[in-house]
Amino acid sequence: MADGRLFDNILLGGSTGTNPGQFEASSGGLTWTRQGGGETIRIDKADITSVKWTKVPRANELEVSTNDGLFYKFIGFPEQVLWEAILNGNDRLSCNEEAVVTFDGIAILTPRGRYGAELHLSFLRLQGEANDFKIQYSTIIRLFVLPKSNNPHTLVVVTLDPPICKGKTLYRHIVIQFETDTIVEKSMKLSRELLAQKYKGRLEESYQGLVHEVFVKALRGLSGARVTRPGSFRNSQGGYAVKSSLKAEGGLLYPLERGFFFLPKPPTLIIDEEIEFVEFEHHGTGGASMSSLYFDLIVKLKNDQVHLFRNIQRSEYHNLFNVIIAKNLKLMNLGDGQGTSGGVADILPETENAGGDLYMPRMKNQAGDEESDEEDEDSVLDKDDGGSPTDDSGGEESDASESGCQNEKSSKKEASSSKPPAKRKPKARDGEGSEKRKSKKKKDPKAPKRAVLPYKYFSMAARPGVEESYPDLPPTDISRKLGEMWQKMSSKEKQPYIQQSQVDRKG
Repeated sequence: MADGRLFDNILLGGSTGTNPGQFEASSGGLTWTRQGGGETIRIDKADITSVKWTKVPRANELEVSTNDGLFYKFIGFPEQVLWEAILNGNDRLSCNEEAVVTFDGIAILTPRGRYGAELHLSFLRLQGEANDFKIQYSTIIRLFVLPKSNNPHTLVVVTLDPPICKGKTLYRHIVIQFETDTIVEKSMKLSRELLAQKYKGRLEESYQGLVHEVFVKALRGLSGARVTRPGSFRNSQGGYAVKSSLKAEGGLLYPLERGFFFLPKPPTLIIDEEIEFVEFEHHGTGGASMSSLYFDLIVKLKNDQVHLFRNIQRSEYHNLFNVIIAKNLKLMNLGDGQGTSGGVADILPETENAGGDLYMPRMKNQAGDEESDEEDEDSVLDKDDGGSPTDDSGGEESDASESGCQNEKSSKKEASSSKPPAKRKPKARDGEGSEKRKSKKKKDPKAPKRAVLPYKYFSMAARPGVEESYPDLPPTDISRKLGEMWQKMSSKEKQPYIQQSQVDRKG
């Protein structure tokens, strides 16, 4: 049926459940084929007695009745099509229409493969060696243009509702990777009348520029979808994302103005409105040296779903902290601040230091305390291996082992079992037993302190002015406003505070 129109991911309703497949309407009739092969249903045009449209959540449902009494229900259409025109062979949106513009050999990361992209008047066609997707423009709800950090590639994400299907896997996000520096020139195969009447202000006759920009401009003009680009967030190296891993897959986490997007696999879009709270977690794997370099970010949604972004470099902490404060998201800590698993409490208490970076010192202290505590415990055990002077039973076992007499050892055990338990000697006072028991090493009060961070200098300088301008704001809101001010400052404006921190570090 060369004159037909195809629809992917259409469900066949019935008593056995719903099965996804490809639906085709042409001048000869209707055909539904199960995806992956198998069952095929063909309904000739002459056998159709009635068709009825019904609006269902997020899609449309088509009911077809035939002259032999059979009834079919097809679910998942993005729009209600004028079936009389299709069945008469007059569908102007036929799959045979010439492509407006084409892009050859583009790399798609999800679903993985290399495809040729054809932009038609009503649909986007992605044609690969093993798969052929036809995506109606009405199913495209958003386009994302996200450059990679320190990488010559840019990601373009096409978000769909409903998603396309490959095998048994649904793909809501098509992740396309373009070479950032590639320049192309494309002409739109549209008449001037059509450009002036339908696409005025949306499309031009030709485009020349970076390949990902030309692709997005053409797709946006034809589909009418909105485009989202990176917001004000910058990582420690000036990029738009931080390296992380989700479900054991390495990728990039993009903090956007209204959400977060993890790419490329699994592509995960999180909207701010769906977030219940965000939590920074001390990285507990890989030993103390590993935990001092990385941390984890937990995002819990209002539907109780939890996303754990692991192995984020510690140098990205302040940038993420500031953007989360600017988003007014609820930020939670790990309990009592000592690494225990107590109840979760708000990270921003109403104190004067609420605007400062409270979480980073806590995370650093956790890593440092764990390492020092382990060393102290090991050294104490080494000293006490020969038997503690405060433990009578330990002294008896040590003496028996030195005598080497097994009979004496057993007799002593029997005698000790008949006697009442020996009382533990009191702890040694000043100077008593100090050589036999090593105490925990104390910190040197004269040791150099950690350098004050640039943000802290800025907070101390700017807080009085903010309090004067907003006298009714509580300390928490003042701290949040300071975080927003710091996030919006340019590198040149931050330079005085950075220099103060560097001087403090040298001193």
